[in-house]
Amino acid sequence: MKDKLTCYIIEDEYLAQEILEEYIRKVSFLELKGCYASPLEAAAHLAADKPDLLFLDINLPDLDGLSFIPMLNPKPMIILTTAYDQYALKAYDLEVKDYLLKPFTFERFYKAVLRLYQEQSPRHTPEKQTKKVDAKTEQEYIFLKVGHRIQKVATRDILFVEGMKDYLRIHTREEKIMTLLSFAKLEELLPAQDFARVHRSFLVALDKIDHIEKNRIQITDQIIPISDTYAEAFYKMLNAR
Repeated sequence: MKDKLTCYIIEDEYLAQEILEEYIRKVSFLELKGCYASPLEAAAHLAADKPDLLFLDINLPDLDGLSFIPMLNPKPMIILTTAYDQYALKAYDLEVKDYLLKPFTFERFYKAVLRLYQEQSPRHTPEKQTKKVDAKTEQEYIFLKVGHRIQKVATRDILFVEGMKDYLRIHTREEKIMTLLSFAKLEELLPAQDFARVHRSFLVALDKIDHIEKNRIQITDQIIPISDTYAEAFYKMLNAR
């Protein structure tokens, strides 16, 4: 279990560096170990310190951030910070953990780092700051690879998710979205407190449940089974709300 995530910043804009440093100082479970203006300046320090998390700009002098990522060994968790959204598909392929579009708020920043911290240290949940972020949940969204495009999906629109072999079908009130993704990867992207796995083939949005009867959930006109494997954890989540 980690008490803190150590982190680095690689950012060539002074103002953007200052904002990131300020945000990091506000978060008790982050520890800034280094701040550099280019990948070449940071490379030797990264190899020595092996930080947990790297905030990486894309447009950088000498070497752009996307070209730098495959050179990292070991590779820390990476959050891209950029003013451009056209790199989202490439970032997805490089398994970047999050993609913060400048200018981003502290709430959006905190949401990103809290998710990573909870993945590393699931027992640690900073209660006060979590509540602050929960109030912003309705504004959050994820990006999913759909065919040859990246589609933006608001998490508040998701009713439930259905497994379809190698694909997931995401049901919203307006559409059904097929994406090549595993449940494990999708669960990393979604707010953990709002979604629960109830069956090997189903994940549901807790606030969209209409009713539960005989280990079956109804959401709109869809009946979703609750399997024995997931029942205990699911009902514990419900009782905790």
